Amino acid sequence: MSADAGLNPLNLDLASVQQRIQTEVDRAIQRSIKGVEYISTSGPSLGSTPKDILSVRGTMNLYHYRPIADEIYRVPILIVMATTNRGYILDMVPGQSFIEFLLKRGYDVYMLDWTAPKPEEKRLRMEDYVLDFVPDCVRRVQQDSGETDVTVIGYCFGGVLSLLYGSIFANGPMKNLICFTTPIDFREMKLFQNFADRRYFDVDHLIDSVGNVPPEMILSSFEMLRPASRAASQVQLWDNIWNDEFVKSYRMFDRWATDTLPLAGEYFRTITKDLMWDNKLYNDTMTVGGRKADIADIRVPILHAVAEHDHIVPYDAAKPLIQKIGSADKEEVMLKGGHVSLVAGANAIRRLWPKLDSWLCERSI
Repeated sequence: MSADAGLNPLNLDLASVQQRIQTEVDRAIQRSIKGVEYISTSGPSLGSTPKDILSVRGTMNLYHYRPIADEIYRVPILIVMATTNRGYILDMVPGQSFIEFLLKRGYDVYMLDWTAPKPEEKRLRMEDYVLDFVPDCVRRVQQDSGETDVTVIGYCFGGVLSLLYGSIFANGPMKNLICFTTPIDFREMKLFQNFADRRYFDVDHLIDSVGNVPPEMILSSFEMLRPASRAASQVQLWDNIWNDEFVKSYRMFDRWATDTLPLAGEYFRTITKDLMWDNKLYNDTMTVGGRKADIADIRVPILHAVAEHDHIVPYDAAKPLIQKIGSADKEEVMLKGGHVSLVAGANAIRRLWPKLDSWLCERSI
């Protein structure tokens, strides 16, 4: 046996080991430095794409993003956000903004975004959203753009509102419909079904007692779907706090995920009873303000994007949309990712955004 072999009986690459140790020491030092930076700074500014406010009415906000392309597609886009979350998930930072992507591709983009309903707005009903807020925004988009046709994009429950609107106003101005991770069969949202089990959950007592549903309750229901996810993400943050790009991404998504909106009481009562309990959208018995809302009446081209690993809207809950809708031109696309990474972040940039552009461009002329 050689002398060198005796000093290194396991034949380790000592240079490599030394380099790894040095790397870990450097990262430990950076963690201390970057940890102080993390505590003392506020993170990147979100939702900064230039826009004009066209209308503010109660909880409803309508934005028009300023076009940046030399040539603009004829048909404007109205994005309808979910009522629990803010719209800047689609407008993070330059280079990671879905809104910016659409503008650069030549689309004329509007957004129906929401703010927290005030205590006196606890009586807002489903019909206020479907028969008033959404149609009002569509009309304003028509007036502002000078076009009669409008493409509607709905994210999560914004997709549900878009479907209800489209089914009631089936002969209206909606030219195309795009839904992201939109539930149809609420029986398949298993954990939410457990939370809202009518045997134990007295929704009338809740709404009559508190008025609007507190954001803490909504956020807790989402976090209970993956109880360890917050602790795990914080461990992952500490492991990677030396990495500026990781920290930037973490802060963007964590801020949005915890920036949850309360829900108007009567609106939540209807969601619980008509959708969670009676599954009326799936059973074709849904009405809004006394008007039938059957998605089989929708005939416009539709694209439904679903996520392979969506823990909030499982595929079985979203799958019936394409089967039940009345459109002849309809497509479902399943992409890798989760409920949020489907629409925002590096995964969305590679997968969803190009797919949406290729589908929509020829239908926006």
